Amino acid sequence: MVQKKKIKTKGKLKLSRYFQELKKGEKVSVKRESSVKSSFPLKIQGRTGVVEGKKGGVYIIKMKDQNKEKTFLIPPIHLKKIKPN
Repeated sequence: MVQKKKIKTKGKLKLSRYFQELKKGEKVSVKRESSVKSSFPLKIQGRTGVVEGKKGGVYIIKMKDQNKEKTFLIPPIHLKKIKPN
């Protein structure tokens, strides 16, 4: 479920997240940025995946949907790096 933003961060974009660089093989989690208007499939909200590459301004993310491997093209503002243990 998509959560609301806190009052102080409402409407603001973090440009560092918009221009973040991800490397191939990094694990990322998908979190929808509600202040950006884009068609975003809600079924991938909160899931984790692996970066496969970059295509233009979006990243190719590979994740499992039940038993199938699927690839999604997601802008970097909706992605958050997962730190390795």
